[in-house]
Amino acid sequence: MTPPRPPAFEKKLSLDKEALAAFLDKAFPPAARPSYGQIESVALDHVRMTLEPRPEMIRPGDIVAGPALMGLADVAAYAVVLAHLGPVAMAVTNSLTINFLRPCQLETIMADARLLRLGRRLATVEVRLWQGREDRLVAVATVGYALP
Repeated sequence: MTPPRPPAFEKKLSLDKEALAAFLDKAFPPAARPSYGQIESVALDHVRMTLEPRPEMIRPGDIVAGPALMGLADVAAYAVVLAHLGPVAMAVTNSLTINFLRPCQLETIMADARLLRLGRRLATVEVRLWQGREDRLVAVATVGYALP
């Protein structure tokens, strides 16, 4: 009989808010910085980010365009994975599915990224995007990351 496999990783934080923000600033080009949001908090299995919509993110109807929301979901998922693994630049998105639930207004967007599974080769994250109240979701994404 085969002995049970140990867990892929002991769940613990490897980067705090400041270290995670510094790594993201280094990993992305300076011109991209305003487009990927601010880290508000880091906790076990969770990262919260905010994004202030910029003029280039607006689509007809004065709402935030879907690609801007997908970008925020992707960066928030990357952030929660890095918070647990440490500064691993080559963790890459292997899937992103998003459901848009209501128009995203021109106000602060909150992103709550929850680490659902952290394995040896893959991580799965749920990201909820909301405005005003946590129960007022504008989108929900499931993001997969391939780990080096």
